Amino acid sequence: MLDNIKIFDTTLRDGEQTPGVLITSNEKLKIALKLDELGVDVIEAGSAITSKGEQKSIKTITENNLDAEICSFARPVKVDIDTALNCDVDSIHLVIPSSDLHIQYKLRKTREQVEQMTVNATEYAKNHGLIVELSTEDATRTSMDDLKRLYNLGIEAGADRLCACDTVGLLTPEKSYDFYKELATLSRPVSVHCHDDFGLAVANTLMALNAGAQQAHVTINGLGERAGNASCEEVVMALETLYHIDTGINTKLFYEISHLVETISGVTLQSNKAIVGENAFAHESGIHADGVLKKSETYEPIKPEIVGHRRRFVLGKHVGKHVINEKIKETNTQVTEDELDRIFKRVKSLSDMGKTVTDVDLQAITDDILHINPEDSLILEEYTTVSGNKVTPTASVKVNINNKEKIEAGVGVGPVDAAIEAIQKSIKDTADITLEEYHVDAVTGGTDALIDVLVKLKHEDKVITARSTEPDVILASVEAYLKGVNKILTDDKKMRK
Repeated sequence: MLDNIKIFDTTLRDGEQTPGVLITSNEKLKIALKLDELGVDVIEAGSAITSKGEQKSIKTITENNLDAEICSFARPVKVDIDTALNCDVDSIHLVIPSSDLHIQYKLRKTREQVEQMTVNATEYAKNHGLIVELSTEDATRTSMDDLKRLYNLGIEAGADRLCACDTVGLLTPEKSYDFYKELATLSRPVSVHCHDDFGLAVANTLMALNAGAQQAHVTINGLGERAGNASCEEVVMALETLYHIDTGINTKLFYEISHLVETISGVTLQSNKAIVGENAFAHESGIHADGVLKKSETYEPIKPEIVGHRRRFVLGKHVGKHVINEKIKETNTQVTEDELDRIFKRVKSLSDMGKTVTDVDLQAITDDILHINPEDSLILEEYTTVSGNKVTPTASVKVNINNKEKIEAGVGVGPVDAAIEAIQKSIKDTADITLEEYHVDAVTGGTDALIDVLVKLKHEDKVITARSTEPDVILASVEAYLKGVNKILTDDKKMRK
């Protein structure tokens, strides 16, 4: 494997092709700025020919004079290249279908015509000062002889880099190594572009780099059409940790940019996603958690701080006393061994009933056993919500916070959102708390079902969980949120003592 591996990020082009994803111009700029801070070598900002809006987005990015090379996708036609030029990009990702399947059924042209298009487009782009990454679509279903002939024609026309796309993810790691090793003999740097249809995109990318490819095409969170692309954070951390290659990437930004892309794209990240998922550094098992508390390397391949993440311990069926004691200590509370035993048994009992034990549950159990009667800092005195098919969902709340009455109003996409917004406004001067996760389940059947709401709230570097069960989804949501806020405020008071 080469040491000078380059990272080509296509979150804003291939990633945006995820069904249902639409990223606005301002949102694209936010992601591009963060990608540049991350340190990727190339940002494929979009496909300029797509629309006027896409051109505006790309132009906005190029106007910011980022350190990364800014690239636009282009077909081998003059209008695509001219449109990219008008956006002031540094390079084009010139994509040419190369397999018989694509040439015959999609383009309905001959191979000779496609080869001539490749030469003409490459020469035209080079004559206008662009860097050209010549990319073959469906390369892994193209004969090696046809592929090399097309690339060599492109090289003669001035192509700067070559890219072979595993368009429908048919490579295996073994085939990937052989395939890219053959292409690495060409006289230009080769990029690997893998799709994840069989869950092998990252493995195939790493094998291609082992074989001599010099640049990896990736997306944040593995975003992309169908099953997605090779995940940037997984490829980079494998290179850095397993192959000991310095990619030049600021890995501490991975968690932050992952959740930025998740929020903007609307594509929810699976909790067990490698590197950046919420459970990537979460521990429940008593044996595992105890090991991590003593020496993190026992059950963590890297420290969470390396990727800007955080370690957390989950209260569940498999939890051990060490974790419970650690979480109690976090609130500046001390318990005896006997009290810890009793708390432990209560937590286990709740878990065996199929309950998710939240941080608020643990506090309530601890307070009960220690005979503590904490006073809530935030008390909801009344709330009102209004919504309808022709009414903007609106909520007003009256709360008592630290013995001061506040009245606030909020609007949202629904009555729950509006109510939470109103409460957030009422506490903004007291604590900066964000809602990280909101989950609703119907406990029973029917329109009068009991509704169980679970929330995760973040305050500074701490995430806590809270729940409420009510027949009214709005009340359950508000109560869960209030419990979480009061837990945070109570912990803050304890820590200040």
